[in-house]
Amino acid sequence: MLCVLFALLGAASNAAGTVFQRKAALRVPAEDAMRFRLLVDMLHQSAWLLGICGVAGAALFQALALVTGPLALAQPVFVLELPFALLIAMPVLHRSLPTRGWVAVACMVLGLAIGLACAAPDGGTDQASLARWVPAVAGVGGFTVAAVALARHRRTGPARAALLGVAAAAANALTAALMKSAANTFSADGFGAFLAAWQTYGFALCGITAVFLLENSLQSGSIAASQPALTLGDATLSLVLGLTVYDEHIRTGWWLVPELLGVAMVVAGTVYLSKAVALTRELGAK
Repeated sequence: MLCVLFALLGAASNAAGTVFQRKAALRVPAEDAMRFRLLVDMLHQSAWLLGICGVAGAALFQALALVTGPLALAQPVFVLELPFALLIAMPVLHRSLPTRGWVAVACMVLGLAIGLACAAPDGGTDQASLARWVPAVAGVGGFTVAAVALARHRRTGPARAALLGVAAAAANALTAALMKSAANTFSADGFGAFLAAWQTYGFALCGITAVFLLENSLQSGSIAASQPALTLGDATLSLVLGLTVYDEHIRTGWWLVPELLGVAMVVAGTVYLSKAVALTRELGAK
């Protein structure tokens, strides 16, 4: 339960960070896209600094969630970042969520609860061997590069935002996997061992990359375009990394039926929220 609680707090904190970063991204010139200048410009905006505080808080809660539970349990909870982001954006932009939007939020929450309850992620190890890390890092890294390469062929719009959201999701998932190892090292062996572990620097590098890709995704299109790709992609890849890197387990057999039902409910709710015309117009307007 602690794992789920910390993950929920992390999702809410990250959602708040995303909303404020989107607000800041709208004020940055389009020609700064995919350049370091983008971050420099944002440093001068209070909204971006608030967004980074949200991201930092999310990282803390995420680390606590990963120490107290399996990766395959903690990261899927972050799909709730999408409804959190939209709900937080409502008072900021002085808008209300339509009734069907609340139904979609309820669908996501219920679907996540059903999926996780039936999958019951557990087991696994606190650390993984290098033989598991090498293909995981290479695979996720290659996937991230491919998504960015596809995004560079599109100037702006939902497709570019979604592709960069997918790339950010992959970087986020790898960040979480590496963070779990580093956090467990800190918990078991102290700060010195934490600083000596390569995973510590790995998750820091991946985290910075994820933030950079997210900033560009938010600049390219609305939250409604980037957030579904980010949250669903993060949850999916994190589940795969939990199973393959940390040898975690989920129920299979007939349990797959309600698990897939839960996944379908989450996806349906996410798709509806991402296509809400009023939200897209307001969150994506410059």
